[in-house]
Amino acid sequence: MAEKTEAKVKSAAPKAAKTTTQRVRLKLKSYDHKVLDQSAAQILETVKRTGATVAGPIPLPTERNLFSVLRSTFVHKNSQEQFAMRIHKRLIDIFDPSAKTIDSLMSLNLPAGVDIEIRM
Repeated sequence: MAEKTEAKVKSAAPKAAKTTTQRVRLKLKSYDHKVLDQSAAQILETVKRTGATVAGPIPLPTERNLFSVLRSTFVHKNSQEQFAMRIHKRLIDIFDPSAKTIDSLMSLNLPAGVDIEIRM
């Protein structure tokens, strides 16, 4: 007797629909952590004044670049100088921004040395 094996079919349960909220993600980078924290505080104050909700500033891991340079050009290879360049990073999420929020962020005057990357 040959028995027929029935393949079990998994029923695909409908996935819950995600609520779509608009989010703006700001990523700040700087060599100086004090200037970076001042800029983040300035951004938070501006965003809260316009009425949007904010998450952050979240400190991201500091990127370190290490360099070893010979002190002499031709001899004394064992005599080297070490230099370190640190890049500090912060992340700020803005939920449900209004047009007023985005306009105030675009007109914000940040100090030199702070790189800001905006993603929507």
